[in-house]
Amino acid sequence: MFNFDLYLPTRLVFGKGRIDELPDLTRSYGSKILLTYGGGSIKRSGIYDKIKELYKGAEIFELSGIEPNPKITSIRKGVEIAKKEKVDFILAVGGGSVLDASKNIAAGAFYDGDPWDLVLDSSKIGRTLPLFSVLTLSATGSEYDNSGVISNEDTHEKMPIFGNLWPVASICDPTYTFSVPANQTAAGAADIMSHTFESYIVNQGNTLTDGICEAMLRTVIKNAPIAISEPENYEARAELMMASSFGCCGLLNIGREGSPWVCHGLEHELSAFYDITHGVGLAILTPVWMRYSLNEKTAPRFANYGVNVFGLDPKADVMTNASKAIDLTAEFFKKIGLPSKLSEIGIDGTHFEEMADHVRKIWFGDFKDAIRPLEREDLINILKGSL
Repeated sequence: MFNFDLYLPTRLVFGKGRIDELPDLTRSYGSKILLTYGGGSIKRSGIYDKIKELYKGAEIFELSGIEPNPKITSIRKGVEIAKKEKVDFILAVGGGSVLDASKNIAAGAFYDGDPWDLVLDSSKIGRTLPLFSVLTLSATGSEYDNSGVISNEDTHEKMPIFGNLWPVASICDPTYTFSVPANQTAAGAADIMSHTFESYIVNQGNTLTDGICEAMLRTVIKNAPIAISEPENYEARAELMMASSFGCCGLLNIGREGSPWVCHGLEHELSAFYDITHGVGLAILTPVWMRYSLNEKTAPRFANYGVNVFGLDPKADVMTNASKAIDLTAEFFKKIGLPSKLSEIGIDGTHFEEMADHVRKIWFGDFKDAIRPLEREDLINILKGSL
């Protein structure tokens, strides 16, 4: 058992109709609000009008158009509004991209320089604006963690930001995900699973968090196909939303060997150059990384995954079960409509060496600490194997 700290200050407010509680949650924080969101979906769904109704009399300033893989240009606009209008708090309505951007804005509101500086060096993050969220997509877990991911198109970088960035409270109403299209539901499911794999696929775990990780994976494997075929199935949507919140908050890591989050590091490089959907990139990379990592030493971990998640025969050969578990993972992603090769989404190997060099330079983890230690050439080989 490894030493650990776990700090989760965000209040999760989960269930139907819980948005009505927002004014009570925010009352002590002021009445000048920066409302952040992406496209027009929150207006079509009625959430926008609901928020306007709930905050009659409040001053609401808006930042719309936040992109998937949120861009630093949008963050700069948000910081400008927050400073000019002296807003009291941010209300982020959307999925992980909106929340991630809002976290950078929250920190940038009290920083004199460019908010990209805070991505490059999180030690510069000081005071932050209070942040509240209304979640509309089950995927990143940004509603319950202290990090985000920001893209800079000028430098072809997509990088994490860490710090005092926890939302004060997050409204998680599964009905707000009923209108999420099948492809986005599938990509979100892959993201939740990848968060879990990054914590689970290590050399040394423990009974408790092994079990939690395995339950997370079974939850997504069971409910993602239901949510895709029955978009308004409340239980399936609720199971996915709950799994999303716990996938990236640190709970899955407690008492375990650390992980460098290989697939996330590589996917960020792909997104930085090609602006692909995060979950799509993860679905392509994950089985390739697993196969690349499989050897006599690592086989028991993958075999346990196969037995405890897919129900493989525990008496079967360990290497056979390990290999089958990886095959079943790839088959699941294909079943829910995700591509299995980078070439399917227009990516070739032009930038792979540059990507490997960059991620080794800037990433928070050391890839030598992965379940199979990885050097520069290994990262390139994983990318090539994903073509």
